[in-house]
Amino acid sequence: MAGNVPPVADERDGLLRFLEQQRHVLKVAAHGLTDDQARLTPTKSALSVGGLVKHVASTEDGWLDILLQRPQKPFDEAMADYRSGYRLGPEETLESVLKRYDEVAARTAEVIAGIDDLGRPVPVPKGVPWYPQDVEAWSVRWVLLHLIEETARHAGHADIIREHIDGGTAIPLMAAAEGWPENGWIKPWTPQPA
Repeated sequence: MAGNVPPVADERDGLLRFLEQQRHVLKVAAHGLTDDQARLTPTKSALSVGGLVKHVASTEDGWLDILLQRPQKPFDEAMADYRSGYRLGPEETLESVLKRYDEVAARTAEVIAGIDDLGRPVPVPKGVPWYPQDVEAWSVRWVLLHLIEETARHAGHADIIREHIDGGTAIPLMAAAEGWPENGWIKPWTPQPA
């Protein structure tokens, strides 16, 4: 996938393609990292590239459960998952969280394909402190827009963290991940000797 979303057929196609693009640029920030590098937190924040991929996959999957009106986890369990969701655990690999993210993306495509009306209401879970209590429902469209926003925010975080790890920046990393040839404008990222 190149740096821009191709022309879209309609609203649904556009929303899914822009979400796909943001997922892609987040994964590009992880390109070429080792598991140890994916765990690094080189800035003042506790965020790591691997943890961000894990978090965004979990968040997208959770929004699908809300959209499908599946029962939510008890608050204490949800908070424990949230806290551990930003860290790539010692038993986890970057490859495993990237694979899970791809599985979640496929689930999103399948679920959205089965919904005729993007305006369909999605009831707001009640009693959850981070959801508005004065809103009865979002729409499927709103959920997709929110997922694009959430993914884009964390893709930006991952870009900053990656640059702190080894100097890799978005366009050279994308060129490397996608196999672009070197030209006068861009030199694809390559690992630097230690």
